[in-house]
Amino acid sequence: MKKLGIYIHIPFCVRKCKYCDFLSFDSLKEDVKGRYVNALFSEIKMQGKRFQGYEADTIFIGGGTPTVVQAEYIAEIVECVKENFHLAEAAEITIEANPGTVTPEMLEIYRKSGVNRLSIGVQSLDDKVLSALGRIHTAEEFRNTYFAARHAGFNNINIDLMFAVPLQTEEIWEKTLKEAIRLKPEHISFYSLQLEEGTEFYRMYKEGRLTLADDDTDRRMYHTAVKMLKEAGYHHYEISNAAKPGFESRHNMKYWQFDEYIGLGLGASSFTGGKRFANTSIMDEYLAFYEGMGTGGCPNFDVLCKNADPVSGQIILPQDTVEKNTEADSIFEYIFTGLRLTSGIDLARFKSIFGKNLQDYYPDKAAYIKQMIASGFMFCESGFLGLTLSGIDISNGIMSEFSEPYITD
Repeated sequence: MKKLGIYIHIPFCVRKCKYCDFLSFDSLKEDVKGRYVNALFSEIKMQGKRFQGYEADTIFIGGGTPTVVQAEYIAEIVECVKENFHLAEAAEITIEANPGTVTPEMLEIYRKSGVNRLSIGVQSLDDKVLSALGRIHTAEEFRNTYFAARHAGFNNINIDLMFAVPLQTEEIWEKTLKEAIRLKPEHISFYSLQLEEGTEFYRMYKEGRLTLADDDTDRRMYHTAVKMLKEAGYHHYEISNAAKPGFESRHNMKYWQFDEYIGLGLGASSFTGGKRFANTSIMDEYLAFYEGMGTGGCPNFDVLCKNADPVSGQIILPQDTVEKNTEADSIFEYIFTGLRLTSGIDLARFKSIFGKNLQDYYPDKAAYIKQMIASGFMFCESGFLGLTLSGIDISNGIMSEFSEPYITD
């Protein structure tokens, strides 16, 4: 059976962080959360019917902050997926959690439901930096959450960290990394601050109330993280991710390896059958449609199937968006995501997917690639083409060189 990743979006949080532009809400009433979960049940049942030819081997419950809804809801969502999709026996099932929103009792419920990977969004282990970011928790609350998760039996934990953020010196960043490494999580993600329109940070920046780290500081912090993590035995397998061997995020690897996945929930995105889909991002529309089907199943399934994409099987609602990848789109996406992996692009797999070698699509880039290799920014070894650590520093420029492949007949 073909493999499938499942992403489930829980668009609720306690308070929007100052840097966050994700689709989430911090002011919705509890009854809306219950209605949303019931709507999710209907979508899971509906889409499960369309993907019977797949085996789901990863589930990722993200947000927002999934841990702001009742833990019983999460357990019911996981059970609903198990009942309606073919789930691999050793499936990786991840839930995102924020310190301050999870209790030992909730962690026990997650584990019993089958959740076997926890991703904790701590971002910093310095309280002043946490406050500047708009986080609702303290460093001590994170520690309590982490140890409670270990006690509950989680042996696959990721922690998210951010660098080049307000009030964070290079010394504070190094101290945060040292403590994170001492805790020995199986996976550590480390991201630099990205200024996004619509966020409080963006408004502060436009008003002159926010000073950003310069590029040199950003790069020094990045290289400090890579060095310290490698020395501690972590495998730096993706630009912003490192893991103990064997604990790389299987779900996120699907995004970077051009594999198929389906997104369930408000605004969730999917990639199946060479097409990209996105659910409506308007809560009222989402609830109105799926509540109309009822929580007991999908009585209008035959009618809905008329709206299904004939290639992917994805059911398309009138308010959803659909984008059919051109060959050029797919080639660029494969290269863009593949270059994020430190192992690089699998050239043999590229040929198996697209029918030709990479150089056949980019005959004018041969000299550029040779130049990048000679300059120490790229490598081509054992059938893989990738970025060196120095190349990662200028990755946007390198990736943009492959944005328009020359498509041969």
